[in-house]
Amino acid sequence: MPKSRSGSGKSKRKCDEESLWLALHRILYRSHNENTFPQSPCRSLMNLQYYSDYTSMSLNAAQTVYAAIQARPNLVLCAATGNSPTGLYLQLQRYYAAKSEDFDQLRVLKLDEWGGLYAAHPATCEYYLQHHLIQPLRISEERYFGFDANTQYPEKECSRMQQVLAENPIDLCVLGMGVNGHLGLNEPAEELADHCHVAKLAPTTLNHTMVAALETKPVFGLTLGIQDILAASHIILLIAGSGKEKATQQLLAGKVTNEYPATYLCTHPKVDCLVLE
Repeated sequence: MPKSRSGSGKSKRKCDEESLWLALHRILYRSHNENTFPQSPCRSLMNLQYYSDYTSMSLNAAQTVYAAIQARPNLVLCAATGNSPTGLYLQLQRYYAAKSEDFDQLRVLKLDEWGGLYAAHPATCEYYLQHHLIQPLRISEERYFGFDANTQYPEKECSRMQQVLAENPIDLCVLGMGVNGHLGLNEPAEELADHCHVAKLAPTTLNHTMVAALETKPVFGLTLGIQDILAASHIILLIAGSGKEKATQQLLAGKVTNEYPATYLCTHPKVDCLVLE
């Protein structure tokens, strides 16, 4: 992974450095798709799966998550919000209904949050996770970590979350991808922040279905940084929804670029990429 520059929490990402890491990872790690797609480094590294329907994609993702929970009961699950992972979370609810004790130690960490909306607002990531994951799986307060949507001090909140991450390293991270290739609220930029930070939201992000209809839009985002995401032991990327074709093409091309932050997943040794066609 790219080295972080101390102090600022940001690093200047250079293609030659990332090309070296890609080459190293290609030698060290192989995926089932390597023979099928030998021309693309990212396809070679990722466990790439295509689905014709959302239900099948969600079921397979949920099976992977559930198996990981069974193998490590106190697993730290970093959870994204939005349409892409909803089916996965609904399936986890079914697993919980069948065998709730499997979830007694599960820890959940919220990937990001809209800034400027109160926590109980239906558009917040907090509201979404409470209704789709935290309450249905009976995740207790001491096993749930996330940015405080009500914070009046976003920079301090990011520092607090960074400490939470240090104490609760991510085992499995569930991600979606924005139409502009963002991960969490890591937007395309000249420099990408490594760690938890206050994010300036892109216009395309403000058109996300969670906030598009709001008269008063979020004024900033709170999010884990790129390095925080890449530090996860295992990543599941769910790509669903319209308008993501170009970002998906860029991801699978294998060129790491700040213009499409999701391309940094090409440097990670264990990514399941599930694509809804």
